Amino acid sequence: MGNAGGATGATVDDRWDDGLIARRADIAAGTKTGEGAGPERGPADEDLPPLIGNYGGALRTRLDALNELVGLSRTRLENDTLAEAGLAEAGRVLDEAAARQRLSARHTVVAIAGPTGSGKSSLFNALAGVPVSETGLRRPTTSAPIALSWSEGSAGLLDRLAVPSRLRRRPLAGGAADEELQGLVLIDLPDHDSAVTAHRDQVDRVLGLVDAVIWVVDPEKYADAVLHERYLRPLAGHAEVTFVVLNQIDRLGGEAADIVLDDLRRLLDEDGMALGEHGEPGATVLALSALTGEGVGELRELLGQFVQERTAPARRLSADVDAAAARLRPVYVSDGQTGLGERAREAFAGRLAVAVGAAAAGEAAERVWRRGAIRACGTPWLRLYRWYERVRWHGSTDPRLKTPVEDELTARQRVEQAVRTVADEASRGLPAPWAQAVREAAARGAEGLPEALDELTVTIGDPAARPPRPAWWPAAVLAQVLMTLLQIFGALWLVGQIVGVVEPGLLPPVLIMIGGIVGGPLVEWACAAAVKGPARRYGQEAERKLREAAAACGRARVLDPISAELMRYREVRDQFVTVSATRSGMRVTRLGGAGGTRWGGTRSGARLR
Repeated sequence: MGNAGGATGATVDDRWDDGLIARRADIAAGTKTGEGAGPERGPADEDLPPLIGNYGGALRTRLDALNELVGLSRTRLENDTLAEAGLAEAGRVLDEAAARQRLSARHTVVAIAGPTGSGKSSLFNALAGVPVSETGLRRPTTSAPIALSWSEGSAGLLDRLAVPSRLRRRPLAGGAADEELQGLVLIDLPDHDSAVTAHRDQVDRVLGLVDAVIWVVDPEKYADAVLHERYLRPLAGHAEVTFVVLNQIDRLGGEAADIVLDDLRRLLDEDGMALGEHGEPGATVLALSALTGEGVGELRELLGQFVQERTAPARRLSADVDAAAARLRPVYVSDGQTGLGERAREAFAGRLAVAVGAAAAGEAAERVWRRGAIRACGTPWLRLYRWYERVRWHGSTDPRLKTPVEDELTARQRVEQAVRTVADEASRGLPAPWAQAVREAAARGAEGLPEALDELTVTIGDPAARPPRPAWWPAAVLAQVLMTLLQIFGALWLVGQIVGVVEPGLLPPVLIMIGGIVGGPLVEWACAAAVKGPARRYGQEAERKLREAAAACGRARVLDPISAELMRYREVRDQFVTVSATRSGMRVTRLGGAGGTRWGGTRSGARLR
């Protein structure tokens, strides 16, 4: 497919939408396009069947998917040269699809191309049955495309090909009564290896617009490197709309002609072009002599069946879609499984929890709970000692009591490392443009994430600041007070005995003091043992809250944007799968001919020739 500038009669509904999602034309609009958008038709056109499906079925689905693929990808692939070239090619295919659909669906445009001296014009005249294209020894003989139409209504197609009106012909031999070629538009092209650059440019332009090509080679130039490397190899995917004709076999003996023809098939196979043999769809290869007419009748018969099928435009377009998909494959096909698994998400949440110090906060909350219990239930002498220690270190310059500045910097670095790690894991295996898009989305989300986590910790508050107290703490405090009172009572009793106020009796006050002295630590030990479980649960709950809050912040700022990019990639990958859908369906028909039985390919299956 090529430039669509020559198309006329288009309606707004016929255009392909360039937006994010492809607009699908309904059946009524498509029918209207086929009936009214094309050029004028002659009486002979009324008996010709329309283009099968009018780009319906699988081809329409593939075109819609390609259009949506282009729309979804432009903003993500704008900085990738390879991807931009592939998208430009896909856009060109869509433009040509719309342009071809607006024109006559009742004609098949077939170009005759080949190198200098291969006999293209002679074959052109032989098919026409009358001299139409100039032949001779002067090179180049053909300087501009010449068109031969077997029926009316092809003006729009020829305008699109930029064929001048003075070079449009009608066959004299057979004329409109030549039923087998009704709908055929044959184009004689200049030499593809012409010394004139303008001639080569015309060949390249027209080859991108026609529905099928007949490549004419001779025994001397059938292996020409330019022909194979510049044309046949790149167009190998268009084998089903390709004829390769070995001309001038009258210059060879029968055995020599077979040898050259077999070698030509070998070269085509090396080019990657499927050959329509053994029931497989592919290019038609045959030998003939335009000068003597040998094999021309067979080619004419093959062309007649090819044209009457009315599927060449759709088959050519389907091959163009295949080529565009192949060019875009590196942009959409990943290496292995892609995505962000649950394990990667959990690892990211764990790294953020480490960065905000969730585990340290939980341990601190547990310690504060236990310290509070021991402080509330401990002996007054131990509490007095701890008060002395706090007063002693109050205002101290001991570096152990200060948090180094490096800790805050390390936390920021940990957040950045966590983002880089999850971005690398999410982009692993993705095509380069999409991997870059994922990393950029993660980088945008990482901006301000450390500050957001800091604000989060402030909002949640320090769980160790005011830990709750269990209901049994007052009873434990009362028991500790009783133990202290026993100690004081026993001590006063002993003092009273010493000063003579109380009758002497050493054992009772000593036992009371020992009970208080032993009972106080026992109460403290019992409280410390009882507080272990609640303190651990309190620390774990504080750690869980901080972990969940950090994970939610990281998910909203980093994981969700990454997931959105991965979702967009999956959407375009699904569209690419639709665009790259394989062809299905096979059918075999028999066609007799002067040259015996040959195999040729059609898009819907294989054709026995």
